[in-house]
Amino acid sequence: MRSKPLVAGVGMIPFTKPGQSEDWDMMAEKAIRMALSDAGIGYDLVQAAYAGFMYADSTAGQSAFYRVGVTGIPIVNVNNNCATGSTALYLARQIVELGGADCAIAVGFEQMLPGALGWIFNDRKAVLEKHTEESQSIPGWDPNGPMAVQQFGGVGMDYQKRYGAKDETFAQISVKARRHAANNPLALFRTPITLEEVMAAKQLFGPVTRLQACAPTCGAAAAVIVSPKFAAKHGLSAVVEIKAQAMTSDTDASFGTGSMIDAIGYGISQSAADQVYEEAGLGPNDIQVVELHDCFTPNELIMYEALRLCPEGQAEQYIWDGDNSYGGKHVVNPSGGLLSKGHPLGATGLAQCYELTQQLRGNAEARQVDGARHALQHNLGLGSAGVVTLYGRV
Repeated sequence: MRSKPLVAGVGMIPFTKPGQSEDWDMMAEKAIRMALSDAGIGYDLVQAAYAGFMYADSTAGQSAFYRVGVTGIPIVNVNNNCATGSTALYLARQIVELGGADCAIAVGFEQMLPGALGWIFNDRKAVLEKHTEESQSIPGWDPNGPMAVQQFGGVGMDYQKRYGAKDETFAQISVKARRHAANNPLALFRTPITLEEVMAAKQLFGPVTRLQACAPTCGAAAAVIVSPKFAAKHGLSAVVEIKAQAMTSDTDASFGTGSMIDAIGYGISQSAADQVYEEAGLGPNDIQVVELHDCFTPNELIMYEALRLCPEGQAEQYIWDGDNSYGGKHVVNPSGGLLSKGHPLGATGLAQCYELTQQLRGNAEARQVDGARHALQHNLGLGSAGVVTLYGRV
C-alpha cells in the first residue's frame, strides 16, 4: 500500500478587492515563501511545482516561481475554472503519492477585475455549451445577464421546486458565512450581517440576492506536499495527511434531465465524495470541519446533500438546526467561505487547504473547531471539474 502524502507547509495572503492587490506574481511569491517557511524547507528541495490561475498568460507559473528560485524543476500551469487551485493540489498530491517526487508545491493565484465573470475570448465559440443549454431552459433566462448567477440562481429555483425551501433559508447561509469570517483575519468581508440585510439586498436571480454571491477577489495561497519518507529525513513536523482525494467531471447524467442541480455539479461532487469516503474508510459522520464551494448560497445548500452531510431533501432543516456551524454536526466554511473570505479563482482550492490544515493542527485560533481530526474539502469548477479531498491528523 502506498503511503499517504503529508501537507508539510501552507501559505496564504489576505484576500483583497480588485485594484487593491499587488501584481499576481508578487502575490504568488509571498504565498510560496510562506508555505516553504511553514514547512521549514528551502525551495532547493522542491522537485515539482504546479501553478493554478485563470486570468494570466501562459507560463505565468514560471514567472511566479522564478521569483523564488530558478532550479530547473518541472513547472506545470493549471487552469480548471474555479477548481483550478484544487487541481494544482491534486497534481502535487498525485506525483508524491505515486513516487514521482518526494516534495512538490502547488500555488494558486488570481488578479481579478471588478464585476461579474464574463467571457474573455469574444472572437470565438464560448465554452460551457452543454451547461448553457441547460440554463436556457430555465424560465426568465436573460442572454445578456451574468451567466454564473443565473446558473446558480437556477439551482436555487430548482431546489425550491423540489423541496419548497424558503428564500430565507438560502440567505441564512450568508449570515453564517459572515459570522465565521469575523474571526478570520485573512477574509475579505468580516463585518457580520443580519438575515434582514441579506433579504433586503438587490435580487439577482431566483432566491439569490447580492449578499448571496461571492465577489471578484485577488489573492494567492500555496501548499507543500511531501512523502512521509521526506518528512522523516528532514525532520519536518507534518501532522496533516491527505487520506483520500478524487477529481471528477460530468457524465451523461449531468445533462438532459431538466434539472440545474444535475447540470451544475451535484452529481460530480457526490461521486468524488463517495470515492474519498470509500478510500479513506470514513464517512460524513467522521468529519468535523468542511470547506466547500459556496460561490452562491444555493451551491452550498445542495452540496450539504451531495457530500452526504445530510440526507437528500433535508438541507433546509440542517441549516435551521445550526448543524452547519459551531455546536452542530459539522462546521462548514469556518474561514467564511468564498462568500466572505473571497474567491480569487485560482487560489480558492489552496486557500481551502490552508484553512483545513490550520484546523487540523489546532492553529485556527478564534475559529478553531474543537476536536478536529478529519476535514473535508470541496472545490467545483464549471465545465466541469469537481475535487474532493479528505484530510486527517496523524
